[in-house]
Amino acid sequence: MRMYDLITKKKHGEELTRDEISEMIRGYVNGEIPDYQMSAMLMAICFQGMTEKETADLTIEMAHSGDMVDLSAIKGIKVDKHSTGGVGDKTTLVIGPIVAACGVKVAKMSGRGLGHTGGTVDKLESIPGMQVALKQEQFFEIVNKVGVSVVGQSGNLAPADKKLYALRDVTATVDSIPLISSSIMSKKLAAGSDCILLDVKTGSGAFMRTVEDSIALAQRMVAIGEHAGRNTMAVITDMDIPLGHAIGNSLEVMEAIETLQGHGPKDLTEVCKILAANMLYLAKKGTVEECEQLVKEAVENGAAFKKLVEMVEAQGGDSSVIQDTGKFRKAPYQYEVKSAREGYIRHMDTEQCGVASMVLGAGRETKDSSIDYSAGIVLKKKTGEFVKCGEVLAVLYASKEELFQKAEKILTNAYSFSEEPVRNRPLVLAKVSSGGVEKY
Repeated sequence: MRMYDLITKKKHGEELTRDEISEMIRGYVNGEIPDYQMSAMLMAICFQGMTEKETADLTIEMAHSGDMVDLSAIKGIKVDKHSTGGVGDKTTLVIGPIVAACGVKVAKMSGRGLGHTGGTVDKLESIPGMQVALKQEQFFEIVNKVGVSVVGQSGNLAPADKKLYALRDVTATVDSIPLISSSIMSKKLAAGSDCILLDVKTGSGAFMRTVEDSIALAQRMVAIGEHAGRNTMAVITDMDIPLGHAIGNSLEVMEAIETLQGHGPKDLTEVCKILAANMLYLAKKGTVEECEQLVKEAVENGAAFKKLVEMVEAQGGDSSVIQDTGKFRKAPYQYEVKSAREGYIRHMDTEQCGVASMVLGAGRETKDSSIDYSAGIVLKKKTGEFVKCGEVLAVLYASKEELFQKAEKILTNAYSFSEEPVRNRPLVLAKVSSGGVEKY
């Protein structure tokens, strides 16, 4: 097999065989195929696309390029959730404990944040003492005992994806649905869970800006999961508005705790309820309606909150800050951003809200950037709400006062106003399964 011939084949829109894809991935990971040839292949894929079979074969080969986690030591059905990323997305911290309280195991490997989107691992590390780098045996033991554990990605998971993503990032080949779906699903397959729920974000704060593109991506990822023998479903959720009120690590943990205690923001509560119920449905705990009732009961009787406390304690964290969020370290400075005009908030550029939080220290501009866990934003007004001139739009938190001016400018530019009332679109826009697409 010559890489030149495969590039030519894909350039003309022909389908690559499983053996050809296997040899290509193996050769690239081993250094036998140079970056310049793989770059040409990636660009050919961007222009010509890939069939469902090609995409599934590519994903499976990428998953098998490194370690495949064996979760058989964990009793029962294991269900995983993956979000395509968003601003204020702290759903894992809420739905993991809920699902565990309902009797389904959640063995979750999460990533760190980069740019305007936050990472679950960073949020967990804002809890004093919390360990997210655990030995596999310890990880399995916690899941078996508590029902849920969230750790950082470890080992040699999907090294082909790591190499390919770095190349895509510098060759303008990121925005290809076959390449996006294979990147996400290779890691999910390697992580070993029986069932996978995909939370595909859409809107100004998401990678996929339109509902149509989000559905297309979800369809391809669901097909890959089913092809690999995993029970897979996707939910398309709105990221045209930040989720909840808090943006920033410890601020988001506190909001997740409020939600588990039954008094979190309405939008975050609704999305978490739907995601958790569908995870339970995938794990065959009943109909979606029955699973929604299980979720409701787990929150109301305190079982879900108790699971979060148990998980934090099992991973070395100080659970007293979970029991009393007033013990979290507070940012030394805060600043109120006030509206310069009156009217209804017509739209929020969610990505820019995330960028403003990053500027305050809550996110990373580069992989080597350090994070201020106490920094971030608490939104007081969101899309659809009426604002008077001089009313507080948001409160900024930081460890350096000089950061406020730049963050305020970015955040105020993220808001646009209307004289007429604004109608928000639904939080959940569609569901994608092997049976098809259900739009709401």
